[in-house]
Amino acid sequence: MSRKENGTEIQKLTQLASKIQNLYYKKLEQLDELREEISELKEVLNDLNSTISDKSFHSADEIYSKSLKTNKKKSYEEYFAEDIPKEHVKGTTIKRKIFSKENDDQEVLLCVLNFIDMENIEIKFINPELKSITETSEGFIKIFLKEALVKLKENHPNLSVGYEHLKDSDVIKLIRISNVNSINAYDLITDKMRELLTTKKK
Repeated sequence: MSRKENGTEIQKLTQLASKIQNLYYKKLEQLDELREEISELKEVLNDLNSTISDKSFHSADEIYSKSLKTNKKKSYEEYFAEDIPKEHVKGTTIKRKIFSKENDDQEVLLCVLNFIDMENIEIKFINPELKSITETSEGFIKIFLKEALVKLKENHPNLSVGYEHLKDSDVIKLIRISNVNSINAYDLITDKMRELLTTKKK
């Protein structure tokens, strides 16, 4: 086999490995979502069993109606209504995903942003090595810290940020932002994280 043919073969294998790796991370994300759904179903089932045990003398329609009222999730718009009590959004998570397109136009999942209890934001990088973002990265400081977190700190004085890194590395794999209390803050953080991850380095 000539050197040129060998190089072409290696290139094809590299592209195949990249596609398989992207598929692997997508499946991991789907597995996380499935675990969440199973957990939610288990909670509903436990509540139903408890209701049936405590209210067994009531009609099936009455039990079902009460269960729906207890476990019904609020719509997207209802979460942001000012008169919704804080306890009503406990246990809720709003999820957003950021993708990028590679050279072959294949979409690659870069990170997932979870807004938990309308209070805390968790940013999970699916493949941290792909972008290798650190706390001292120029883009991270300029786009994310200065244009998002510093601005939010003005209206959210109790806001705090924590990081998890890859083992034996300063590459960030997870960001936790606490005491947000605003959908606008979640929007800003999402926009700036998207800008950070999809802006090509010069």
